[in-house]
Amino acid sequence: MTDRRRRAYRWGQIAEHFAAVSLLLKGYRIVARRYKTPVGEVDLIARRGDLVVFVEVKARVTHQAALDSITGTAQRRIEAAANWWISQQRDGARLSWRFDVITVVPRRWPRHHENVW
Repeated sequence: MTDRRRRAYRWGQIAEHFAAVSLLLKGYRIVARRYKTPVGEVDLIARRGDLVVFVEVKARVTHQAALDSITGTAQRRIEAAANWWISQQRDGARLSWRFDVITVVPRRWPRHHENVW
């Protein structure tokens, strides 16, 4: 792995950590980090009561650049992974769920964008 990729990977880990902390402070419980399935991956899965939030974390120079970086293909992969996770839950039928994005920019608190798609 090149130094550039290693730094980007580390920055992504740090961004996910700050995103998880911001969700915890809002009363969510983190139930999975970097949840991987054969059909896709979700950065964070958080839960508050019967609401499950599938969170994509994006670290960029601006919040708008982070939001713009989420492609339709990425959304479909996250949705597929979310369906996989829900299907594995005993109480999956009664859960409500949504897709959120947390954007992380340097020297700013993460911004939580709810129900992005």
